This record gives sequence, C-alpha cells and structure tokens, in this order.
Amino acid sequence: MIMHRFKKLEIWQMSRIFCTEIYTVTSAFPDSEKFGLASQLRRASVSIPSNIAEGSSRNSNRDFGRFVEIAIGSAYEIETQLLISTDLYFLTEEKQINLNQKLDSIIKMMYHFKNSLNQIT
Repeated sequence: MIMHRFKKLEIWQMSRIFCTEIYTVTSAFPDSEKFGLASQLRRASVSIPSNIAEGSSRNSNRDFGRFVEIAIGSAYEIETQLLISTDLYFLTEEKQINLNQKLDSIIKMMYHFKNSLNQIT
C-alpha cells in the first residue's frame, strides 16, 4: 500500500492557508450572500486540501491523482467565483488579483504533483 503523509505536502499546506484566507474574505460579504457565493467559495476552498488528504489514503498513485484532479477542479471554481465576487463589488479587484495569484501557484503545484504521481504509477 502506498501512503502519503499529506500534512507534509506543500500543496496541502498552501491550500489550507488559502482556505482560511477565503473564510476571512467571505466573512465581509453581505449577509444576503451567506448561503450563496460566500458558501460556494468556502466549500470549494475546503475541497482542495480535503481532496488532497483523502487522496493520500488511496492504494495507488493513480487513485491519488484522481483526487488531485478534483482539487484542481475546485480551484478553477474558486477562480470563477472570485471574478464574480469582484463583478458584484464584494471584493476589490486588487484583493481578487492577489487571491488568484496565490490560487495559480497552488494550481501549478497540483499539476506538477499529479504529473509526478503519474510517472511513478
């Protein structure tokens, strides 16, 4: 059985920090968005480190790679939701750009990690 220590993975650490930033930012969203965009952003941001953690328990690198793919999908959801949040003036353009830059770094790392898993499979 292959076992990865997800807590030691930089992508997990960075995505966990990013998740807390999303929670902080969305806490300033209007109350009317509590169950809308704020909730969507929070769920998608939690999904990234959660899928990395869950994937790390799988029996093969190929299975782990599938969970990393799901995490990448969640990251793209967040990118879209941040743009919409800016369109609706819930976020400043500066804050949205800053968050998207961090997200881009995480996405790139996830792609590299997924590719490395495929090479070992």
